[in-house]
Amino acid sequence: MPVTSNRTADFTESVIRRMTRIALEHGAINLSQGFPDFDPPAELTAALAQLAPSGPHQYAITWGAANFREALARKQSRLMGMELDPERHITVTCGSTEAMMAAMMSAVNPGDKVIVFSPFYENYGADAILSGARPLYVPLVPPDFGFDRELLRRAFEERPRALILCNPSNPSGKVFSREELEYIAALAEEFDTWVITDEVYEHIVYRPLEHIYFASLPGMAERTISCSSLSKTYSITGWRLGYTIAGERVTNIIRKVHDFLTVGAAAPLMEAAVTALNFPDSYYEELLSSYTKKRDVFLRCLDTAGLRYTIPQGAYYVLADISELNGKDDTRFCEWLAKEVKVAAVPGSSFFHSAAASPPVNNLIRFHFAKKEATLLAAGERLADLQSIWNKRGY
Repeated sequence: MPVTSNRTADFTESVIRRMTRIALEHGAINLSQGFPDFDPPAELTAALAQLAPSGPHQYAITWGAANFREALARKQSRLMGMELDPERHITVTCGSTEAMMAAMMSAVNPGDKVIVFSPFYENYGADAILSGARPLYVPLVPPDFGFDRELLRRAFEERPRALILCNPSNPSGKVFSREELEYIAALAEEFDTWVITDEVYEHIVYRPLEHIYFASLPGMAERTISCSSLSKTYSITGWRLGYTIAGERVTNIIRKVHDFLTVGAAAPLMEAAVTALNFPDSYYEELLSSYTKKRDVFLRCLDTAGLRYTIPQGAYYVLADISELNGKDDTRFCEWLAKEVKVAAVPGSSFFHSAAASPPVNNLIRFHFAKKEATLLAAGERLADLQSIWNKRGY
């Protein structure tokens, strides 16, 4: 048999999706893979239902239906404080996963270096490798997940082609401050580096903090590729509607890459999603209020379970510390948790690169709380027995 590509040799299957399978196997409440168990806004699903007979059912423009891009440009121009042209700056993709991949392939050459903050969403390392790039991991240090400025400067001194910035951050829930972002921006300008942002949690930033779009910083619009999606904001992770926002020169390249990766996003879903993009500001205020309540409910559950954690500043994840349970193997612990306690989480080590963590991080697990309050309370009831179950029958 012919040999297969060696570019995938350095990464495994998604640990997150694996934990979902384990949750299903053991009937566990799935707080591992970050998708809601509640419905999207009724106006959005009603719009989709109305389209079923008439469509559109054929290809839209490769880089996104015109009315979708126009609605998105209006929304993001207002939020980002920038004038976005739907014809020159926006490309619609099949989820933010494709947006990140298209951005990487457009900005990075094989052999280039790319800075990745660790912990990181698992796709980033794979994106770099699939692009033929070499990741340079810079640690975000628990419990506050700040970065060492000197270490970051040293990484930039290796002349990377790009830096990947997830803000708010998955898995830590960190929201980067203006001061931190301005420091990154100064280095990006000094070393002539692209910044590829993942901002899918832009509307889930807990007060009094605020989300600052990296592209909105002085001088950064032309060196930033902003990636995001509708998945988290409108609770439609299965619709796979993402996008990039970038300067015209790189947008033209992204569109070529996107065309040959997926051709285009689903036409009827884009048409229906225009409804959501036209929601008033009150929708986003209610979204934040809802997630603030979910966060508070679940953190109380962790308090009852006796688990320490870092309070998330944004997104809908929390990293909990299992050290006091002699948790020296987070992967084994998460498998045990799903089987014995019937709650599924993700081993934190899957988000950390070993070279950027000293000592290695194997005492953290990630939960997500994008669930109905009843689901979170049910998970809390099970976690309340965690200590006693562990004491009776650990590994």
